[in-house]
Amino acid sequence: MSSVHPVTDPNTWGAGIDEAVNAISRGGLVVLPTDTVYGIGADAFDAEAVSALLAAKGRGRHMPPPVLVPDARTLDGLATDVPDDARRLVEAFWPGGFTIILRAQPSLAWDLGETHGTVALRMPDHPAALALLRRTGPLAVSSANATGRPAALHVDDAREQLGSAVGVYLDGGTAPGGVASTIVDATSGALRVVRQGAVTLEQLREVAPVLGPDDEPAADPSPAPPVTRPAPAPVPDGPAVPPASGDAGEPEANGG
Repeated sequence: MSSVHPVTDPNTWGAGIDEAVNAISRGGLVVLPTDTVYGIGADAFDAEAVSALLAAKGRGRHMPPPVLVPDARTLDGLATDVPDDARRLVEAFWPGGFTIILRAQPSLAWDLGETHGTVALRMPDHPAALALLRRTGPLAVSSANATGRPAALHVDDAREQLGSAVGVYLDGGTAPGGVASTIVDATSGALRVVRQGAVTLEQLREVAPVLGPDDEPAADPSPAPPVTRPAPAPVPDGPAVPPASGDAGEPEANGG
């Protein structure tokens, strides 16, 4: 049976965070508030738990969840070949509504789905989410809604959609964000926005050169031999803003 715990006050949320930590350690699922919308989380290193997360939403492995982290120092433990410009963006926009797609550390024992060797990372700007992440470590987190349904702005929205598939619900009140995170792909040379969101392209460009979704990379003046390009990084599923109508606010470009 699922339990609901208020996490609006750090002085009283201890029991709820404890329950959520215990659920994650047992391979269970937790709904948590973030700075965008509510998310459904699982231990990123527990393949069965990640599969259960996708099943609860009605998602397949082709839409892997992003990973929420408690601290920017986690970056190099989870990703490799991090470009300097990507680091500058992380320094500028974490915690907050900014997700970066990077090459995953090949030694990591995890299975998030069909990631093609990449991982989408974000540090949320929400006190309860960070309190949980500091206890659990990285969590695979997707928006707390069933596929085809609106993203949850209140814990009751998530409970109505996900029910007993989730062991612990953390109630942080109304989700404060209303805008999905901006996603930047840093795996293919030039940094490129693959979903526009909370951080504008203009703000990104104040920190580092970033291509817009439809921009063409600068032409190389010297001819070069043809190269075999790696498959593009999949844009992950994750907490997002609900659309005015239709699907659940989880377009193909989604990352919380």
